[in-house]
Amino acid sequence: MADEESQGAGPMPGHFLPGGAGDAPVDTAGTPMPPLQTARQELGLGKARPVRSTTDRSLRRGTPLPPDPLAAGGFGAPPSAPLPGAPVTPLKGTRQLGGARPVGWHSTSTRTGVPQFTAAPPPLKPPRRFSKPLIAVCSVLGLIALGGGAVASYKLIDNFDNTVENPLARPSVRPSEEPPAPAPPQPTVTVTVPTVPDAVRVQKNELYTAGKVPSVKCAEPAVRPTTQANVLKYYQALLPCLNKAWAPLVRKSHYEFRAPRLVLYSKSLPSACSGESDTAFYCPTDETISMRWQQDVKNYKIDNESTRVDMMDTLAHEYGHHVQQLTNILISADSREGWAKTQAAKLEESRRVELQANCLGAAFLGANKVSLGIKGNKLRAWEYMTKHSGDEYNPKKVRDHGSRKNQWVWSGSSFKTTNPASCNTFTAPSAKVS
Repeated sequence: MADEESQGAGPMPGHFLPGGAGDAPVDTAGTPMPPLQTARQELGLGKARPVRSTTDRSLRRGTPLPPDPLAAGGFGAPPSAPLPGAPVTPLKGTRQLGGARPVGWHSTSTRTGVPQFTAAPPPLKPPRRFSKPLIAVCSVLGLIALGGGAVASYKLIDNFDNTVENPLARPSVRPSEEPPAPAPPQPTVTVTVPTVPDAVRVQKNELYTAGKVPSVKCAEPAVRPTTQANVLKYYQALLPCLNKAWAPLVRKSHYEFRAPRLVLYSKSLPSACSGESDTAFYCPTDETISMRWQQDVKNYKIDNESTRVDMMDTLAHEYGHHVQQLTNILISADSREGWAKTQAAKLEESRRVELQANCLGAAFLGANKVSLGIKGNKLRAWEYMTKHSGDEYNPKKVRDHGSRKNQWVWSGSSFKTTNPASCNTFTAPSAKVS
């Protein structure tokens, strides 16, 4: 009963420990078998034994390092001196040529120049010195800059003071980028000049009261007019004398003086006017005198002295037309001719113009007869040509230049007086301009 109770109860303490009831083997029927006799190891610690290594014993101890030669003298010290009498081994295996180099304590150092280490301080460079002119220039520039700065500061302060005193003097608003509106056009003022009647201008021109033609002391050109080029040179040399003589009289008459152009006539040369085929002419449109050179060359071969006089007289006559143009006599005379109702009246107006041009030319020649050499044979030649020229010698028989008689009346008189007052043909009766 007790066994049954014991069987029905739980395992006792230590049942499953080694050697306990639970540790015994059982058979197939569940009957416990006797315990097996096995060797057990003690649970306590055994005797301590050293740990052995498998490393080769020959490697246990290292070979001692050779002594450091530098260690004896300390860091950075030179190597210890060799023993006296010790052999010196030359350096080998280097790239230096020429054998061994004597180095070491046994040889003298070959270093030259400044020593590598020295207790003396390095030499100081002398301070840089500037030239006195450079210092003076720099001083002047400095004074100028200082003065300019002072002036600018004064102007800035003065401007600031003005702004403070007059805050409305300058706008604080940024001006517009748009262009300003154009100013309104100024009213046109028309000055009406009183019209001078043509009759007044030709009859009462101030040229008649300007005085005598001055002597400009011009000599006759020494050029021989044997070729076209020489003829042009002759006239070009004489033209400045006429300009110099007439310029003061034109200005005294309150007109502007302009020198005329001078050309030799050629069919290929464009001109604003057309003249007769064998004579010289003046063109008021472009104020040009056109001279004929072929007849001058031909006449010079026959009589050189008379030809020279004729060339001077012809150029003086054409220049007389230029004086008429400058003083507005010519334009008024052309207007009068245009308004004339009959051909006879038109021709009479033309004769007044031509006779006046002859008269003005003779006044210039008379004023400069000494310097031009118009004396003796030259004077007699001029008088003969003047008395034997006129409409009677015109092959076309057109009476537009005046008769031979009137040619001498006007030219002979002004040659003596040298005054344009003797040349007012527009107040003369018709008989003296026939």
